[in-house]
Amino acid sequence: MAASMLKVAVTRLSRCAQHCSPAVRMFSSSSPLIQGVPAALWKLGRLNHVAIAVPDLQKATALYRDVLGAHVSAVVPLPEHGVYTVFVELGNTKLELLHPLGEKSPIAGFLQKNKSGGMHHICIEVDDINAAIVDLKAKNIRLLSPEPRIGAHGKPVMFLHPKDCDGVLVEIEQA
Repeated sequence: MAASMLKVAVTRLSRCAQHCSPAVRMFSSSSPLIQGVPAALWKLGRLNHVAIAVPDLQKATALYRDVLGAHVSAVVPLPEHGVYTVFVELGNTKLELLHPLGEKSPIAGFLQKNKSGGMHHICIEVDDINAAIVDLKAKNIRLLSPEPRIGAHGKPVMFLHPKDCDGVLVEIEQA
């Protein structure tokens, strides 16, 4: 019985495929979906990295380099952000390993609450960080600093409050 029902369903699907044109969704960033509405002044780009706070930077680096075989960067101190960073190359994106640098490091506070470490934030590229900041402020998204700061890649970055981003700390970075 089940086999015959499946055969009927496949036959109907084949007939539909012969006579019906498939529904294709197309997205164009060149024109707005609603006439008279201006196109966005900025847009999201690719996922740049996922940041992971780690209690032992050498151990975490060794895991990705020696056990998993990834290419990892040297340790880079970023005193203006209160962190040491190591980037793990994944081909289509990166992992950023974060470890506290100094007593006032935001990562130190994170690790006090999460002793084993864990995902800290995601970073998404934007094509115009200044336009994004103006727009996000107008949409009542809280920013964690008054102005963009230079991030680990030498580009301007801004962090968005996790309470305004469904519990996720989001970093935007100038592409």
